[in-house]
Amino acid sequence: MKIHELGKDPGRRQKRKRRGRGEASGLGRSSGHGTKGSQARSGRGKGYGGAFEGGQMPLIRRIPKRGFHNPFRVEFEVVNVAALNCFDDGAIVDLDALKKAGRIPNKATRVKILGKGELTKKLTVKATAFSKGAIEKIQAVGGVAETVAE
Repeated sequence: MKIHELGKDPGRRQKRKRRGRGEASGLGRSSGHGTKGSQARSGRGKGYGGAFEGGQMPLIRRIPKRGFHNPFRVEFEVVNVAALNCFDDGAIVDLDALKKAGRIPNKATRVKILGKGELTKKLTVKATAFSKGAIEKIQAVGGVAETVAE
């Protein structure tokens, strides 16, 4: 007997419990939620943080808070100049071209070109931002670095 000849394990996949389908099902009436109280009602659940801890201070309020979250932070997708060698010589590289080439995610709205690596092709690169090194390397091979608004 070989491993591919073995049958499926009968207990490996349990059927989903179908609650609230009559008394005979064994999970009718209160459907396993007990009787009365907020936990038996529709929309039940413990909610977020602090519920059902008795009188003690909820865990989320006991843990010290650290750091600062800047609500005005601007996120960029970063691409190094070495990654631009995948484009043809003389091509226009913009947000859509980078998405099609798989260099940035489809949801990206801002891209910054960084100067790591070497660029061997003359390209017109349109991006939200550039590092100084990236601009120098693009211009050194005869390319153009254009800053565009998002």
